[in-house]
Amino acid sequence: MSRITFIGLAEMVLGEEQRPLSPEEIWEIARDRGHDQLVGSEGKTPWKTIAAQLYVDVRDNPNSIFAKTNTRPRRFYLRSFASKFKEDELGPEVVAISEKPILGYVEKDLHPFLVYYGFNFLRAYLKTIEHSRSKKTEFGEWVHPDLVGCYFAFTDWNDEVVEVSSAIGNVALKFYSFELKRGLTFGNLREAFFQAVSNSSWANEGYLAAAEISNDEDLLGELQRLSSSFGVGIIRIDIEDPDSTEVLIPARLKEAIDWETVNKLASLNRDFSEFLTRVKNDLNSREIRREKYDQIHDRDYLLRWTERQGERAQGP
Repeated sequence: MSRITFIGLAEMVLGEEQRPLSPEEIWEIARDRGHDQLVGSEGKTPWKTIAAQLYVDVRDNPNSIFAKTNTRPRRFYLRSFASKFKEDELGPEVVAISEKPILGYVEKDLHPFLVYYGFNFLRAYLKTIEHSRSKKTEFGEWVHPDLVGCYFAFTDWNDEVVEVSSAIGNVALKFYSFELKRGLTFGNLREAFFQAVSNSSWANEGYLAAAEISNDEDLLGELQRLSSSFGVGIIRIDIEDPDSTEVLIPARLKEAIDWETVNKLASLNRDFSEFLTRVKNDLNSREIRREKYDQIHDRDYLLRWTERQGERAQGP
């Protein structure tokens, strides 16, 4: 029996049904028709694999045959059938950046959403840096990132490539730095952005991430201008649909790590020092200890948190 990928399975089911379907619905229909045997999956949650692969394909592949609806929950369909659907099936046209404020949470609550995105889409392991664990607290917000992350290339490379790369001094890692804000407006834009510039100078890629970003064209233009000048990227966190979190403006990749700043951070903050030790140990053993980084919650856990916030905002 010939095998197909999860993307191929989604194409098959969506082609048969000719209507938008959620990843769970795609898998359920595939299982009912025996198509699940074509992928030979033994995982417990294959619909999550379908979801992740579809989201990445729609986001990163300009020639993707798939599209997603603007309804909740998100559903996917084949672009070739788009003309067959009514507007209420696809949802109203939406802008890429949300204006709607979502009340009742603090920046710390966004950490699990960024950790989820980092693991599932950047393939990085993230760790929160607690400023309170620093030896010196002055100018802390301009020195400490909110979260740091590491992508281990050995998870994708052949052993020989990793060994040769290490032998010539090219460590197979990519470091990330994240400044996290609940929202971005003209009122806090410049301060937030330059905090990100200051505390991400050491990393290969630095990002300013927020859940609520004004849709003002002047603000978006200023973000683009600042990012072009200083290389910091922008991430929009979607707490209503974690898989729709996206990089609005990519960070500029820096090939060299600023080891002087790394050393300064490590001497100031115990969390950052422990992060470096963990990365070193995982790199040496080529076995990543996930439990030593921030916990990676699944999508359902994050959605339950969002639902609770909505209930609190509505009141009794």
